[in-house]
Amino acid sequence: MRTDVRRTHNAVTTTTSTTTTTAAAAAVLAGITTVRNLGILAHVDAGKTTVTERILFLAGETHKRGEVHDGTTVTDCHPQERERGITIFAAAVSCLWDGHRINLIDTPGHVDFADEVERSLRVLDGAVAVFDAVAGVEPQSESVWRQADRHGVPRIAFVNKMDRAGADLDAAVASIRERLHPVPLAVQLPIGRESEFTGVVDLLTMRALTWDDGPGRDGLQEGPVPEELRAEAEHRRRRLDEAVAGLHPAALEEYYEHSALSTATLAAALRDLTHSGEAVVVLCGSAYRNRGVEPLLAAITAYLPSPLDVPAVRGSAVGAAGSAGAAGTEGVAGAEGVAGAEVERAADPAGPLTALVFKVNVTASGRLTYLRLYAGTLRKGDTVLDATTGRPERIARILRAQADSHTETDSAVAGDIVAVIGVKAARAGATLCAPGAPLVLEPPVTAEPVVTVAVEARRTVDTDRLAVALARLAEEDPSLVVRTDPETGQRVLSGLGELHLEVAVEKIRRDHNGLEVTVGRPQVAHRETVERGVTGHVHRHVKQDGGAGQFAQVVIDVAPLDGPVGTQEGGGFVFASTVTGGRVPKEYVQAVEAGCRDALAEGPLGGHPVTGLRVTLTDGATHSKDSSDLAFRTAGRTALRDAMRACRMLLLEPVVEVTVTVPQEAVGGVLGDLAARRGRVQGSDPHGATAAVTAVVPLAELFGYATALRSRTQGRGTFTTRPAGYAPAPAPAR
Repeated sequence: MRTDVRRTHNAVTTTTSTTTTTAAAAAVLAGITTVRNLGILAHVDAGKTTVTERILFLAGETHKRGEVHDGTTVTDCHPQERERGITIFAAAVSCLWDGHRINLIDTPGHVDFADEVERSLRVLDGAVAVFDAVAGVEPQSESVWRQADRHGVPRIAFVNKMDRAGADLDAAVASIRERLHPVPLAVQLPIGRESEFTGVVDLLTMRALTWDDGPGRDGLQEGPVPEELRAEAEHRRRRLDEAVAGLHPAALEEYYEHSALSTATLAAALRDLTHSGEAVVVLCGSAYRNRGVEPLLAAITAYLPSPLDVPAVRGSAVGAAGSAGAAGTEGVAGAEGVAGAEVERAADPAGPLTALVFKVNVTASGRLTYLRLYAGTLRKGDTVLDATTGRPERIARILRAQADSHTETDSAVAGDIVAVIGVKAARAGATLCAPGAPLVLEPPVTAEPVVTVAVEARRTVDTDRLAVALARLAEEDPSLVVRTDPETGQRVLSGLGELHLEVAVEKIRRDHNGLEVTVGRPQVAHRETVERGVTGHVHRHVKQDGGAGQFAQVVIDVAPLDGPVGTQEGGGFVFASTVTGGRVPKEYVQAVEAGCRDALAEGPLGGHPVTGLRVTLTDGATHSKDSSDLAFRTAGRTALRDAMRACRMLLLEPVVEVTVTVPQEAVGGVLGDLAARRGRVQGSDPHGATAAVTAVVPLAELFGYATALRSRTQGRGTFTTRPAGYAPAPAPAR
């Protein structure tokens, strides 16, 4: 990536026009270095949205501090978000701070909306992980951290709510180290504890930063470190220098020579360690009281990467890259002309346009498509190619998103996150590119639905309206799946949890006036697996109806797959072949595997998908004329279906890890209730007047649990969940 940038900068020109073009390109590249694309990640109620609101307020984008409890926040703009007091939909905002453009996505913290987080992380260059200073790392904090790990997104940490009773920065840092396993590097020392928290000591500059409680933006005061904290601050600075020197070679060299690190060396090392993921910079504050947000913004610009600092995006070429009439396709590498070849695209505004759709918002007034530009320049009026479907799309307008309000712009360049109007059919995960340089980027992974409800229009005349509403829902949220039950003819809506479906159904009611919907009781998505397999199962497929026939013979072994059920890699299915002597040619072995995968769609117990099994093709036979891919695929499908009927099969149900936070006096009742719900208690962690009870509970037993918990704890109990795979379901009553 940097080679391409230098080549652009170092191009030798002899004409005035070329020199002007080169200077303009250099200016654009310099602008990209000041862009930060980041997300705010956290557990429910850790303060993500409040942090976002304070960033917008300090950057001058808003003139009043929005509050979640008042329903006045910018990012929680949907009526359901304001009523429920939680973030449901990822919202993109943009602001300017200290010469940097910050494109920020406020992501949901509830596990039911983890797919929104996944799609956001796919297009981000960095993230701020927000932690509660009292609770430290909570279950969903850990889940979103692992999601960021999978995408290789550099992070800094912000320990929020330092003004709460029981707040402890050191305990929060210890929980980051123990549960998330990076090296946490605290660069601040709190001034005051709990309600007396007034500011921080910046350990890099050794200056005290304090804030008053005024409503304006000028509450920050800088001064010397208080005398009573000087010894502690110096001790922590020495520990910070030692920790960084142990991780960074250049810092180690300076530390050996001077027994300390300069501020410049320490800052550069922290930036490198953040980019590599070897360590995470930890800051603290109280977003609600507007304390600690300015240093957080400074850390974002100093430590998190720009689009030029991250690796070039990779994709698969679709076909020959044309040049006639295709803007920005000059100089496309020859490899891009080979379909399927892996291609890299650097963040170069002069390169071929490459953008990924990560969010779609469909309303009655139009369709808003959110893009991350990885390469090239997008202009209003451009015609682009949806490389996923081969459909051309025209860009009517380009907007800089500010949650539910937008500012129009004429163009966007590599590194930008923008919304566009005019795209008719591109779905989340689609690649938009220059027509002459088609490329498909890897789409975000969509989570598999685990909860299903039947949805029907209360009035027959509204059936078609409901179909349109459900299709719009699925278009906006790929984790919602709509299908028609082949037995009952009912429309079935599947999602990631009870709250996910509840929000979806309520959205239908609100967005389509007068549409009355009846919703069935939620049902979980069961799976089937092999408990005891079979060996040497023989199946011969013969079909002769005139002309060329079909012949295939296969012998398979079926066995359980090692590992916890429902959590294995590769979708819980492994296929192998031990056939020797060419008795089944290689191309037919692949057809047998395809047939076996077809058979996994429906198990023998109840027609549920099958997981957790290993199939081995041990022998077979062919016919010189009648054998074909189709014959062996059919044989593989039928052989596995018959073999599973001979196996001992096991019905699986989804289970979740539940963390219930309740007053100490209510722990006994909560434990008894979890046991009655077939829960396996993992432990209880007392913390002052409350306790956090952790248990693994079948998802089906948690429907309606929120109401039951409120009743049992007089409204003082809360709980969170995260998926924990599948477990054997009880045998149905006879």
